[in-house]
Amino acid sequence: MSRLRRVLAAAALGSMLAATAAQADGDQSAAAHAMLERAVAAVKANPLTAFESFTKGTNGFAEGDLYPFCARARSGWVVAHPSRLGENIATVSDVNGKLFGKEMLNRAQEGRIDEIHYMWPKPGHKTPVQKDTFFTKVDGVICGVGYYSK
Repeated sequence: MSRLRRVLAAAALGSMLAATAAQADGDQSAAAHAMLERAVAAVKANPLTAFESFTKGTNGFAEGDLYPFCARARSGWVVAHPSRLGENIATVSDVNGKLFGKEMLNRAQEGRIDEIHYMWPKPGHKTPVQKDTFFTKVDGVICGVGYYSK
């Protein structure tokens, strides 16, 4: 194979891999958004049952790295999360000092899904990567579902 053909083949493979990665990010984004919509419906139907499902990852509320979490809208105290139950999201910051939990509390509005970006390590890793979280306010709590975009 000529050098030019090898370069073109490598470029084509790189483009294909980039498109696949972008599609995977889009799939994660769509899955996170859909899970948040399901979480909102669950909170409206029965908050205590919903919070238990979110914390335990049952009833379809855990898919890979995706899971819903909720915190009290006024205080920031986490009422549903697989590993941060009882913490206050208003004080949680990323590696760059961004108080993303406080920002979610300030920006969340009933009936509107918003999105925030911050740096956070994937489960089992120490190096932070970009994490995007969809969030909204529902019945006195802020609920969100995040996904890793990189």
